[in-house]
Amino acid sequence: MELPSFALREWDGSRFSTRALAEKVVLVTFLETKCKEACPIIADQIGMGLERLTAPERQRVEAVAISVHPHDDTPASVRHFLRVHRVQRDLHYLIGSETELRPVWRAFYVAAALDSGDADTHSAPVRIFDKAGVWVSTLHPGVDLTPENLAHDVRVALRRS
Repeated sequence: MELPSFALREWDGSRFSTRALAEKVVLVTFLETKCKEACPIIADQIGMGLERLTAPERQRVEAVAISVHPHDDTPASVRHFLRVHRVQRDLHYLIGSETELRPVWRAFYVAAALDSGDADTHSAPVRIFDKAGVWVSTLHPGVDLTPENLAHDVRVALRRS
């Protein structure tokens, strides 16, 4: 799998596209601010995993969360979620309308919370891509997503780059 191309907006209204990810190792995950099961774990693990990287390593990495529920993920709810999980500076949280998000969900083969009708029922992998946009690994909350595994797989992607 290669990193699909997309353009959405961040929760703060700024535009964000895969062009901003050129020459970076990229972590992509799918979150819902009302989710009480996997999403808080994912945000926490990403934050702690990125803390394990050196400053030079961290400068070559971008972490991106894509909303799986456009009605729940408002700028206010995302700002609160990022603050609570202390990842405001670490995680780009991208939002949009269903029309904007659905092609991105399809490109990544994820099931959205919007479709399940349950904030806790959606795809929640953390996929890591090297700087060429080539898939390196997928980590899953409650299975193999730990700060140590995330830092390890990011370093593998950095070496491949």
